[in-house]
Amino acid sequence: MLKGKNKLSLNLESFREIGLLFFIILLVVIIQFRNPTFLTLDNINSLLINASILGILSVGMMMVLIVRGIDLSIGSTIALSGMITSLTVASFPQIHPLLSIVEGILIGAVVGAISGVIIAKFDVLPIITTLGMMNIVRGLTFLSSGGKWVSAYQMSPAFKAIATGKILGINTLIFIALVIYILFFYFINHTRTGRQIYQVGSNPNAAEISGIPKLRVIWLVYTLMGALAGLAGVLWVSRFASAQGDTAVGYEMSVIAACVLGGVSLSGGSGKVSGLVLGVILLGILHNALPLINVSPFWQQGIQGAVILGAIILNVLVKRNNDRAALSRRVI
Repeated sequence: MLKGKNKLSLNLESFREIGLLFFIILLVVIIQFRNPTFLTLDNINSLLINASILGILSVGMMMVLIVRGIDLSIGSTIALSGMITSLTVASFPQIHPLLSIVEGILIGAVVGAISGVIIAKFDVLPIITTLGMMNIVRGLTFLSSGGKWVSAYQMSPAFKAIATGKILGINTLIFIALVIYILFFYFINHTRTGRQIYQVGSNPNAAEISGIPKLRVIWLVYTLMGALAGLAGVLWVSRFASAQGDTAVGYEMSVIAACVLGGVSLSGGSGKVSGLVLGVILLGILHNALPLINVSPFWQQGIQGAVILGAIILNVLVKRNNDRAALSRRVI
């Protein structure tokens, strides 16, 4: 009986991603049947480009969720880094795009590091800290721009080409997202720090007792999240050729949703890169395909919410069965 429960738990965890993959395939078939233009190369390329920024941010949010945190300030960080880099380009049109990218990453890293210090050093709840930072950073965005926009004509062609250019025949945004996923996969699975992130999320007290630098790990995770948000800010304003004070308002909810769809636990300690990729793709498909099949904008929100809620319920069931299996093994 106990072995059966353990086996059920392992099956639920092992086949969750396979089930999600089959759901994506089924969804694609249904959408393609409704609109044959969905699987055209142009639309697939557009879908992947639009999902790239979401994917980049989801990598950072996954690490934050694994250590039992949350970051509500990434939308504001995107806006701030995008605004300041755009203002820099408007003042110095000859600046190299790589320098703009580095500038955005540094701005985001500073924001994330500040949040990390407050959370790790002063033990302030992550939701309270990042909610406060969200408003502070959004205010700084409006102050830095004087409430004005930076429009396309103020941006250099090289800066706008960041999002439209290609590397090895692949759109720059997609290429950057792929590189980040490869690096993150190696970091989280094959480095000591990556393993420590999981250990801190699984049991913070036990991790600290065993000598893992819990505070440093938490600070690092939020700094990396901020750096990725800063990068996303540069890519965002380059893609849309416009920097505004209200850029990416509420976007953190989409990022968290992608993580949840990918099987990242909101209670910390678990999450896989492969599942995260599937979660980002699924959310990207929903954003891209629902307008194509003429679903009302009101229904789009409801459908996306229902899918996310279903993923949360599934995650809870998997975790509950895993907990029962672990308890059963202790009893034995």
